[in-house]
Amino acid sequence: MNRTTDLLLTALAPAIWGSSYIVATELLPHGYPLTVSLLRALPAGLILLLVVRQLPQSGWWAKVFILGALNFAIFWSMLFWAAFTLPGGVAATLGAVQPLLVLFLARFALGNSITILGIAAAVSGLIGVAMLVLDPSATLNPVGIAAALTGALSMAAGMVLTRKWQPPVSPLTFTAWQLTAGGLLLIPVALLVEPGFPIPSLTNIAGLVWLGLIGAALTYFLWFRGIARLGPTTVTSFGFLSPTSAVLLGWIILGQALSVLQIVGVVVVLVSIWIGQRAARPASAPVPAASTAQEPA
Repeated sequence: MNRTTDLLLTALAPAIWGSSYIVATELLPHGYPLTVSLLRALPAGLILLLVVRQLPQSGWWAKVFILGALNFAIFWSMLFWAAFTLPGGVAATLGAVQPLLVLFLARFALGNSITILGIAAAVSGLIGVAMLVLDPSATLNPVGIAAALTGALSMAAGMVLTRKWQPPVSPLTFTAWQLTAGGLLLIPVALLVEPGFPIPSLTNIAGLVWLGLIGAALTYFLWFRGIARLGPTTVTSFGFLSPTSAVLLGWIILGQALSVLQIVGVVVVLVSIWIGQRAARPASAPVPAASTAQEPA
């Protein structure tokens, strides 16, 4: 596949993640975000394990559980903690600092360069998300702010380490390992914090199937595949598509109002993603074959 196809497939993941907001509010029982995260990650991971039929080798177990914690258990826990203690717009805006964090973490962990264009893309995307979701009258909670920033840092670190630690397996297998590890780590947290999850209705099951098979198994396969092929600094700006997709789906499906400021925010987000690709492309370009032509056979 060419680079454009890889970019489009990777961008599809956060665009689908935007549907999680509607699914969670319209199809799932309220008040059990950690349990929903567990039921989203673990069944999807186990299903993928049945497909790939491959477990990590002895040297990879610790790395897989670290990645499962960063990309799922810690990230989702902090995400929902922030959602409970902050207005949604504030939580989404704080979470949008993730691309900026990825730039600096990739510099230290992978040796990637930090460019003015890359920083401009991350900052403009943050501004675009703020225009989409932030309410100027929103109140701030220090605990919620800490949770949102911790979640952003966790996901950023998970993205960078997913690129740094590439096992000799397919992206689907790597996705299965991480989802399963993240789900296992969520079990004690969900049981301790959210006991008494109700028996799911057919509507609840439909929502969980969407979040698990499409919103986790498929999308994280595409996401991790994109990180492996394109690098974290290239794909991180696509994360801005998640709140953008959520706002647009709310307008299309739920009939929510879309203001002029939000429309401008959509444009700013799309421009920031384009800038992000321009900034990352030179660093991720393959070495021309001609450069190795002089090597001895």
